[in-house]
Amino acid sequence: RPISLAALTVLDVSPANQVLCAAKAGYSHVGIRLVPATPTETQYDMIGDTPMIREVEANLKATGVKVLDIEILRIKPDTRAGNWKAFFETGARLGATQVLCAGNDPDINRLTDNYAELCELAHPYGLILNIEPMPWCDVSTVKQQGEILRKINRPNAGCLVDPIHFYRAKNDYKDIDNLPAGSLKYCQMCDITADTMEGILYQARNFRLSPGTGAADLVQLLKHLPDLPISIEACNADLALTMSPLDRARMYLEDMVAVLNA
Repeated sequence: RPISLAALTVLDVSPANQVLCAAKAGYSHVGIRLVPATPTETQYDMIGDTPMIREVEANLKATGVKVLDIEILRIKPDTRAGNWKAFFETGARLGATQVLCAGNDPDINRLTDNYAELCELAHPYGLILNIEPMPWCDVSTVKQQGEILRKINRPNAGCLVDPIHFYRAKNDYKDIDNLPAGSLKYCQMCDITADTMEGILYQARNFRLSPGTGAADLVQLLKHLPDLPISIEACNADLALTMSPLDRARMYLEDMVAVLNA
């Protein structure tokens, strides 16, 4: 199955160099962050015909690596679908098929309406909008996202399962199985410590473990995510101090393959 190097995993190098890192480490795909997830991370000019986008394009062409997903689209109270047209255009230009979204609006009816409108706008660009349930977001569980998917009933809407969020929130394997048919387009993979919710936000952004080296039952989880493309999102601030982005990417891929073999 396709395995992609998520942007967050090697956020210490530029998007263009993330493509080269993915290629050298043996990944078939890469994730590209067009919009920063936090105000503190390095900002790149990634929307439209920018120098960095052209460099990303050149590296994709030179290596044969493909873009799996672009991120991050936060659906907030002030989100207006039309404002994301250039984001979708840039994603389509890079050949992406998936968009990583977060549900950040406590008014679920408004969020659902905005999500449906965003799906309509993204459809001509061949992009699928996947909301990733996260414990601290307003869309926090797989079951909740399933309910939203049933309401909007759009072919290019999906649910993105990530182990650190799946096991930290009130989720069950049956919630994945009960999603509307076709809801699963790809999944994220990492491993987690045995802690519960303590420091969850820090763990999610700075202390994920390599697949198969932590407390998550990834073998069991993968049985409910059959044959999906995998995005390895395993950022770890401690490892970043001692290992190069390339060495980390290689290790994560080797560990992921071992989990798949298991």
